[in-house]
Amino acid sequence: MKALESDAPLIVYVDIKSPYAFVAIRPTLALEKALGLRFDWRPLTLDIPSYLGSARKSKGKVVESTRSASQWARVKYAYRDARRYTERQGLMLKGTEKIWDSSIPNIGISWVMQTDRDRLGAYFEAVYPPFWRRGLDIEDIAVVEACLEQAGVDTKGFADFVRGEGRAQHDALQAQLHPSGIYGVPTYVFDGTILFGREHLPYVRWHLQGREGPAPDIAYAMDDIEALPC
Repeated sequence: MKALESDAPLIVYVDIKSPYAFVAIRPTLALEKALGLRFDWRPLTLDIPSYLGSARKSKGKVVESTRSASQWARVKYAYRDARRYTERQGLMLKGTEKIWDSSIPNIGISWVMQTDRDRLGAYFEAVYPPFWRRGLDIEDIAVVEACLEQAGVDTKGFADFVRGEGRAQHDALQAQLHPSGIYGVPTYVFDGTILFGREHLPYVRWHLQGREGPAPDIAYAMDDIEALPC
């Protein structure tokens, strides 16, 4: 698997622990359905401490932190920004109390893509909303297996996949991302073009529909998720 190449018309990179990916999931799935296409969904497991420092909370209070004041300001803004859109979707977004290793549920994305592609939306619904309500330990394989089962995905062999082939695929892909110019989520890739952020969905739609007429403005729609891809 090469970071910028796919047989699908669009590559979509997401991470379970990203609030910006969370608010993009439903609109991107809606766009995929509206166009009758199948996107190539892939995991990008963010190394948040490398650029935003690390922190851990207990009972709502910070008990451990390596973040500067500037890094805290960036984190707080990101959550405020993402909440504007989760609330419009009737979803809840609570700040996490630690920086999670999201590689297991992200490998789950690859598992679903390879074993039961039609269940991907159901898997996202089983993982994203409860995680952002602080209801999932995504570092526990059994918990992720339960999410797969809830989505109707067969989990036989999943644990071995996480420890073996799936982990190898995941790590090999992650090593390619930064050198390829992919740094965050959601990222959309087509024909070598890399677009970061859900605000590019109108442009993505315009491209996938044949680039007829002028390119749309780049902006978030606030009213509802159906408006986002338009």
